[in-house]
Amino acid sequence: MISLMMNLSWKLTFLVLMEVPITSLIQNIYDTHYQRLSLAVHDSIALANEVVNEVVSSIHVVRSFNTEKHEARRYDDRLMDTHILKTRQNAVSAVYLLARRLTGLGMQVVMMYYGRLFIRSGQMTTGNLVSFILYQSDLGDNIRTLTYIFGDMLNSVGAAGKVFEYLDRKAQVSMEGKLKPDQLTGNVVFRNLSFAYPTYPDKTVLQDFSLELKSGQMTALVGTSGKGKSTCVSLLQRFYEQQDGEILLDNEPLKSYDHRFLHKKIALVSQEPVLFSGSIRDNIAYGLAECSLDEIQEAARKANAHDFIMKLEKGYDAEVGEGGGQLSKSQRQQIAIARALVRQPQVLILDEITSSLDMTSENKDKRFADGWMFFLPPPLTLLSPTQQHREALKEEYVCP
Repeated sequence: MISLMMNLSWKLTFLVLMEVPITSLIQNIYDTHYQRLSLAVHDSIALANEVVNEVVSSIHVVRSFNTEKHEARRYDDRLMDTHILKTRQNAVSAVYLLARRLTGLGMQVVMMYYGRLFIRSGQMTTGNLVSFILYQSDLGDNIRTLTYIFGDMLNSVGAAGKVFEYLDRKAQVSMEGKLKPDQLTGNVVFRNLSFAYPTYPDKTVLQDFSLELKSGQMTALVGTSGKGKSTCVSLLQRFYEQQDGEILLDNEPLKSYDHRFLHKKIALVSQEPVLFSGSIRDNIAYGLAECSLDEIQEAARKANAHDFIMKLEKGYDAEVGEGGGQLSKSQRQQIAIARALVRQPQVLILDEITSSLDMTSENKDKRFADGWMFFLPPPLTLLSPTQQHREALKEEYVCP
């Protein structure tokens, strides 16, 4: 089209092509504002959804404190913020569309004006001007379409930028270990360990900390809150990387072990166990595709969960609900213990797991202590210095 237009009038063609930089400038201004508002809209929607999730998941608390109207107003405020941002977004789109059409109309007016001057001076004929107008109409539409597509592509790239940012992230904890020994006794040594969380690098949680967890024994860490008990658990699970010192498993650095092998040999039962939607059997055999029903039942017996499971209508095929919501907290903890035991780990980490169990279940859950090493950071109330607890735990106390 440009070639044909150049044959009709090169002067008028260059004049028409001035629309390209003008359209590009308008598109650039629009993209800048629209992308900023789009990110703000997404953040605003996320905040509104967060309010809904909080209220629905804590509906008993909302009802008990009679704050239904307060939460409704809070959600309405979040929606109003989203509404205001969307109104601004629509206004920017409307101004952009108006500017595009005014640019096209203005270019046509300029072209008609100079075309009339060229006809008067004999540089063009009326037929050539009509042909030129037809070409210019299609060319202008194509230029505006290409510019719009380019801007839309930039918007898509901007939206995908966060995804690529996550894909390109490098793990702070090394997972390059290859060690997979056939035999593992489970002896753990914390040697001159110093650690601070990445979010608070100036606050040292552990400093020059040393501890040996001997295989076949139960070791309990006892101390007040915030003294680093759960931090030791996280480091042993390699959720974080220590700044100084090392953790040895059977005299080998923990980071030298294969990631999957390590987490098969070290199992964790937390105070707030996480269950997934599905059956009890699926949750106990979580991640073990070839786990048999006999192995699942044996682990449930050791965790004192078999009896209550068999009382359920569907037994091991009973659904636990979202997050285990159809079970009590103590039942969820017992299933979490069974999920850890079915893996037959060499190191078993128990993080206040008996906090929701009755005394009968708690005493029964101590039966599987023989032959296992427990690394247990419990509350002081659980391990109060009474003769009964000392005999039950058979244990030395370490206070970091």
